[in-house]
Amino acid sequence: MRKITAGLFISLDGVIGEPQDWHFPYFNDEMGAAVGAQLATADTLLIGRVTYDSFAGAWPDREAAGGADAGMAAALGDARKIVVSHQDLDFTWRNSEQLKGDLIEGVRELKAQPGATDIAMSGSPSIVRQLLAAGLIDELHLLVHPLVVNTGLRLFTEGESIPLRLISAQPFETGVLHLIYGPGPARSGDYDDAKAHLPQADQ
Repeated sequence: MRKITAGLFISLDGVIGEPQDWHFPYFNDEMGAAVGAQLATADTLLIGRVTYDSFAGAWPDREAAGGADAGMAAALGDARKIVVSHQDLDFTWRNSEQLKGDLIEGVRELKAQPGATDIAMSGSPSIVRQLLAAGLIDELHLLVHPLVVNTGLRLFTEGESIPLRLISAQPFETGVLHLIYGPGPARSGDYDDAKAHLPQADQ
């Protein structure tokens, strides 16, 4: 069974929308290494149409330009790209295809296929939410920026709670916190359980 990892830039108040407007001042070697480890080495990308359009509009030109980011651009171009959309799509970026049918069933089948590496996701928050709720994301990589954006699309809105467990936490020099979560067991308890852990007054 293949593992799915999902990576997102996120502000302290949970905003993930339009990260190009606020996250670049925090992008350093540490963040580059984290993004590269999660994304650039994957042989399969699972993304939504909006994310695909953004990637396809930028990375092929960067690969052709041969600049400092050409290596990552080539890796993304060589990866199998599976795009989730309700619309019929035409692709110009190599190795691109559309996920047909039900999202959850299609992703279960995708995870069961053989592959050399993980399946990586970037952005695509609506898909991330659905796959998290279905227990199909194995690692959620959040790059939490020390910034309150105050407006924009947030990763989590209303819905059922989703228990997670913390796999790792790494602070960066910029103040960004790299958090990796995986599926976790639901916890139970109430105030009577919690109060036993409160500091006790001196007698």
